Amino acid sequence: MNNKHLTRLALSAAIAACLLPAMAAAQDATATSKPAKSAKPNASAAKTLDQVVVTGNAATGGLKKIDTSYSVVSANAEQIKMANPKSTADLLKISPGLWPESTGGQTGANIEIAGFPGGGDAPFFSTQLMGSPLYGMPTLSFFETTSIFRLDDTVDRVEILQGGPSVVFGDGQIGATANFMLKTGTDTPSGSIGVTYGSENLRRVDGFYSFPIANSWYGTVGGFYRDSDGVRDPKFSADKGGQFTATISHDSDNGTMTLYARALNDKNQFITPIPLIQHGTDQFSAYPGFDPLTDTYNGPEIQHVYLPGYPGGGTHANLANGRGAKFNFFGGNFDYDLGSGWTLSDKFLLDGGDVDTNALFSGTNPGTLSDMLYTDGSSIGAFNLPAGSATATYVNGGGMVDPNQSVIHQGWWYIHKHLKNMSNDFRLSKEIFDGNTLTGGIYLAHYTMNDKWALGNQMLMTNTPNARPIQVSYQQNGQTMYLTDGQGFLDYGGYNIAQHGTATNKAFYLSDVWRVGKWLFDLSGRIENEDAVNNVCNLTQRNLDGNNNTLYDNKVPVCDGTYARTSYNKTHPSWTFGVNYELADNMSVYFRANKGAHFGDFDNALRGNTTGNTPPLQKITNIEGGFKYQSDIVYADISIYHRLFDGLVYQPTNNQGVPVGTQSLYGSDSKGINLTGAVTPFKNFKVQVVADYLDGHYSHNNSCFLYTDLASGTTQCISVNGKQLQRQPKVRFMLTPSYRIPFDWGDVTAFVTYTHVGPHTQDQSGLQQLGSYDTWDFGVVANVQKNWELRLQGTNMTNELGLTESNSRIFGSAAGTDGVILARPLEGREVNVQVKYKF
Repeated sequence: MNNKHLTRLALSAAIAACLLPAMAAAQDATATSKPAKSAKPNASAAKTLDQVVVTGNAATGGLKKIDTSYSVVSANAEQIKMANPKSTADLLKISPGLWPESTGGQTGANIEIAGFPGGGDAPFFSTQLMGSPLYGMPTLSFFETTSIFRLDDTVDRVEILQGGPSVVFGDGQIGATANFMLKTGTDTPSGSIGVTYGSENLRRVDGFYSFPIANSWYGTVGGFYRDSDGVRDPKFSADKGGQFTATISHDSDNGTMTLYARALNDKNQFITPIPLIQHGTDQFSAYPGFDPLTDTYNGPEIQHVYLPGYPGGGTHANLANGRGAKFNFFGGNFDYDLGSGWTLSDKFLLDGGDVDTNALFSGTNPGTLSDMLYTDGSSIGAFNLPAGSATATYVNGGGMVDPNQSVIHQGWWYIHKHLKNMSNDFRLSKEIFDGNTLTGGIYLAHYTMNDKWALGNQMLMTNTPNARPIQVSYQQNGQTMYLTDGQGFLDYGGYNIAQHGTATNKAFYLSDVWRVGKWLFDLSGRIENEDAVNNVCNLTQRNLDGNNNTLYDNKVPVCDGTYARTSYNKTHPSWTFGVNYELADNMSVYFRANKGAHFGDFDNALRGNTTGNTPPLQKITNIEGGFKYQSDIVYADISIYHRLFDGLVYQPTNNQGVPVGTQSLYGSDSKGINLTGAVTPFKNFKVQVVADYLDGHYSHNNSCFLYTDLASGTTQCISVNGKQLQRQPKVRFMLTPSYRIPFDWGDVTAFVTYTHVGPHTQDQSGLQQLGSYDTWDFGVVANVQKNWELRLQGTNMTNELGLTESNSRIFGSAAGTDGVILARPLEGREVNVQVKYKF
């Protein structure tokens, strides 16, 4: 689908969306005048259980939290800021059981969900804007949906739902969904403008304005622009760009309409693992010359490259473009009361743009230049050249490289990803009898992917902050052999593909909600079909320059002009049942059961497989129960769950790793407890808590995995059955005490957040332990008179060295004989101050 076609569809949708409210406005002209639409009350001032949530239910206008037979975490604009998230994904930490690994930068986070065997990307997480999923698939290689969403003052609140009814509504996500709601206009003009400066040389401007347009018509505009060196300074802008959002809304006697548009253009540094020293099984310290809290390999000398293997004849790439996004959104929500117990609701979203990746990706561990050139050590990716034959010089001048210089080779990867998405969710509800409402819905999504990849491109560089590339030649039988090109590349890619995917999802769902006194029952079902096609170019190896002495380009895999086409067409039902009992007006208990399926995506089901031989659906069975309570002193939302996951493919083996029999399926068995709560022992003082405990392990896997032990160099075999789910802490909690001090001129609120992350592992083997860690964050917010707000906040104030992952390309223990390991630690201390004027 070309851009012109997408534009025509967007224009048609906009016209259609505008006609209905325009007709309603004409009716308003003859009606009596309506009360003024004022600004929304502060949600934090209301009792939490009285707050209305719209995610995960079909109730007109949503349900109060006390009535929901599932756990949903909501946060208003101020609570989002108090969480001080480093990225959109990092905000998910406010929901117990969600574990966002945001150490890679603003985008590209791995998002783990308790009880779901993920291990990378975010297959079991969806981002929604105003109730519409941002893309038809929750994840692709080098893409997860928080990468195209930024937080700013246009966001009114977020609702984060895990499992339960989400298997039926929205895009049928079996894991977790974060639904971001935008602010809409009011009768009284209001707004704010804020300026932020951060210790990482962050300079940011935020603005928002809400205003009336005409009778019952309202508008908002807002956004941000920022430029930052980053805590890990690459010596060019780590994060640079901004976002603009606008809404138009209309209220009538019988319904509401909101149209919204958003433009995002943001470039973000992607952080690769850095070297550390491992002590024992789970203790780590700094590698000499590399500050684990502030350093990065990225730097000006490796910033600009030319990649000859890129599909279509090569391309230039720039590390400063990072893993950013240039994306546009246009959507709308329409809710209307038809009378006689009938209501309808429609949500649509059209979006598209580029989500490119320019980044380093880890390969083997580092070693001295001499060892790298002349030994055959697999743990450091050594070349085993003839002794004393090589000449190594710095690419950008500086002469010969010291043989004792620590070096490493890493992949300089470039992925161009162009995405388009259109979705519509239509619901029609009817009150069958008093207390009972039946809702039928149709969800449609059509989306495409156009990619070009240049993976591999191993560059030899110094193992130092802001690394320097190295070029190497050597003598063999009187010939000069070129191990690298003039940029320091050892190869021109191991996987240079072009691919195009197109998919359509069609779903019908039915939900019945029945209130009987203090009981609220709901039963919902969904039947969904995903029809997808992916075309991936076939590769052939070529000697690009025809010179056998230039080793870096003798066997470059490039597209040969033909394509492998894979079709994927699967249909599956999902269901959920819940019951909620209101013990009192401030207390309820609930039970829920649900079962759903995860459809494959372009990269993780279609690419590399043939039609009819794609992986099976992954399925979840979830049973949970919970208790909610709120008084003047205590708020508690506690849930327990048992999740059974299956659908992961494996090859059975004997205890030596030799395959036996045919492929089979395995999964996981998880039990856990989630808690969100608060205690207010006296006026103005509050302690909030987010906590979870997970007992999750792999199950039904009758095999052992072969791996190379880096310490001994031997091949060994290990069973994963019964091992802790990878990358998921057994225990995690956050405690946030806060105290508000009122003054004649305003108030000051101070808070600290203590976070504990328990033991977690890198992969399924459990051999690479990542340890546990504790962090301290803080904030002070002062409201001066009506118009001024001063905010001082900081993260990781104690410079804790905590790890979220190690080298993903090494299975088993990732530390070599010298204890060196590549891993992603937390960023060091960061403090920012904001001055905001409200009007």
